Amino acid sequence: MKLDILVLAAHPDDAELGCGGTIINHVAAGYKVGIVDFTRGELGTRGTPKAREQEGIASAKILGLTTRENLNLPDGFFQNSKEHQLAVIKAVRKYQPSIVLANATHDRHPDHGRGSDLAFESCFLSGLTKIETKDENAKQIAWRPTALYHYIQSQFIKPDFIVDISETWEKKLEAIRAFKTQFFDPSSKEPETYISNPGFLKMLEARAVEMGHAIGVKHGEGFVARRWIGVKSLFDIF
Repeated sequence: MKLDILVLAAHPDDAELGCGGTIINHVAAGYKVGIVDFTRGELGTRGTPKAREQEGIASAKILGLTTRENLNLPDGFFQNSKEHQLAVIKAVRKYQPSIVLANATHDRHPDHGRGSDLAFESCFLSGLTKIETKDENAKQIAWRPTALYHYIQSQFIKPDFIVDISETWEKKLEAIRAFKTQFFDPSSKEPETYISNPGFLKMLEARAVEMGHAIGVKHGEGFVARRWIGVKSLFDIF
């Protein structure tokens, strides 16, 4: 199953929060987009891994994903190690994406920065033919995505480019709210967390408005690149 865009995320809901609008934009344009979550978010204070799984399925329908899977790496303890790189390499080779979107290069949660490095190194290694992997007992071919970009998460990072998500902002919020156990719910009796505080989603909207304002639109999502970005025409930029 070849994808146009593969989103790699340390936790279920990272993709929705960081690049949900961009995902919806590209699905609407006819591209095939999928998410591979590294962990089940089992260390999260609220909810359960099973609940997160069901919430992820609900969100995937809202986003219009072609596929979503989970690598079941240990939440909080996955490493940028050979074992975990091979798990990510297998996913990249399985879906053969042209573009990969991955966690922020650094952030409040250490899993995000570590997930960023794991994604970056795994995408490079995935292109090396002498690294052998198998999927369902068949040898996989080497595959390196054309580009990898990092979405911005809790901490502000100056973006290298911003995607206009004005038309998909409300649907992005719908996908985020599919994770009912994780975000603000006045009827919940579970402990309050950093992201369940009502101020968190206000920050998220303020960030989207700020990014959008920077490019003259209502809402935007920023991305960081680890290489120079090239264009063929100045008219590709607005």
